[in-house]
Amino acid sequence: MSDAALGTGAFSGPIGNAEPATAKRGPLLIIALSAASGGTAIYLAPLAAVWRMSWPYGLLFLALGAAQLGTGAGVLARPVPRRLLLAATAALVVVTLWALTRLTGILPGPDPWMPGNSVIGFTDYVCAALEVIAVAGLAGAAVLGPRPQRRLRRATATAAVAPLTLVVLLGSFVGVAAASDGLAGAGFPADAVEPSNLPAGQRSTVEYCRPDGVPLAMDLYMPSTAARTGRPMPVAVYIHGGGTILGDRKTTGLGATLANHEGALFTPLRRQLNARGFVVASIDYRMPPGAPWPASIQDAKCAVRFLRAHTAALGIDADRIGAWGGSGGGQLASLLGLAGPGAGFDDGQYLDQSSTVQAVVDMFGPADLNDFDDAPPFIRLCLAIGVGDSAETRRAMSPNTYVTANAPPFLVLHGDRDEDVFPRHSFGFARRLRAAGVPTTLIEVHGTGHTLDTPGQRPSPQQLTDTVTAFLVNTLG
Repeated sequence: MSDAALGTGAFSGPIGNAEPATAKRGPLLIIALSAASGGTAIYLAPLAAVWRMSWPYGLLFLALGAAQLGTGAGVLARPVPRRLLLAATAALVVVTLWALTRLTGILPGPDPWMPGNSVIGFTDYVCAALEVIAVAGLAGAAVLGPRPQRRLRRATATAAVAPLTLVVLLGSFVGVAAASDGLAGAGFPADAVEPSNLPAGQRSTVEYCRPDGVPLAMDLYMPSTAARTGRPMPVAVYIHGGGTILGDRKTTGLGATLANHEGALFTPLRRQLNARGFVVASIDYRMPPGAPWPASIQDAKCAVRFLRAHTAALGIDADRIGAWGGSGGGQLASLLGLAGPGAGFDDGQYLDQSSTVQAVVDMFGPADLNDFDDAPPFIRLCLAIGVGDSAETRRAMSPNTYVTANAPPFLVLHGDRDEDVFPRHSFGFARRLRAAGVPTTLIEVHGTGHTLDTPGQRPSPQQLTDTVTAFLVNTLG
């Protein structure tokens, strides 16, 4: 029988051995693979911290990463439907794991995404979004076959490619940078030590609390031997800023940049306070939306209780603890001074200890989170992501809500050109404090915005450093 009669001319090979259709390596496939690679890099970047927190989750992330990288390489080599669907399935498993741990919480153990959120509180959401794009793109390429341009309108496809590619690349870059703290290593550090016999004149990192199984780091800057008086030392707790959703305690890396430590005069204040015999404690805390309110204030209060629980080991005075911070850190420092046990924020470890502080320095912190209607778009976006639109939640986060006569002395500083948190926040806050009988000093800094380290400002950064140091020395004895 002839070939024509058999119809073999319509196939590239014998009947039953036809090669599967190969998808075109076009924009759809490239976007999908880029999204899958970006998502994989995000959850693998803090793998060491995940492993230290929970080795089963670390092993699971490692296996998922190997699966995604392997299936992605297979698709890139030969994008046949079977390989496309395998790669889509691997990405779908990651999305499913994220949903089960983040949205439902039905899986046991600590949240494995939290180490990746230590610099930006929504890094895991970026990862999940990239994986969703990967699932859709890979599955779509498998269904559409070798010539998707015949089934899609070319103009529509072209219009969608450029913005989607930009979203994928930008999301991948931001996510990887955040999950790795700019390649400096995010999440709980490997060099943490026990809070006893810490070397004088040096920085040591300790674990101060473990809410829901997530270890939180505190950097303790101990004064030199020469600066110590022989009596228990006072403590100044520093809480970093970052619009409620950004930053970390470290002095280098992406998190340090986002936290604006310079604006809160952290380094010069830390040096002066150490020279005056203070222990300086700088903390990480869980940030929204990965850890919704009130996680951040619960962590700050747990840090104070930790210090009181280890007074003997650290050589500190439980009755001389102050707090300071800038922006969102100023808000949390104010809440430490105002929100007592009745606020319901004391949760977790060391509950036999008090979380009160004896002095507060609030640097350009928001006092009323419902008063941001005229704020810049980026600030409103940060609040929307980290806080949401609930007026009741915003009220619960606002220091104005908790002003009472029992509050410790306050020093409030704010730049007259601040367009992120308008000066009216601090002016109104100081009036409330004074009306309640709280010893309050308000300093308006001329010539600066959402920071206290602008050249030419009045008072100067050095003068403000001296003022804050004197305030803490005087109030904490």
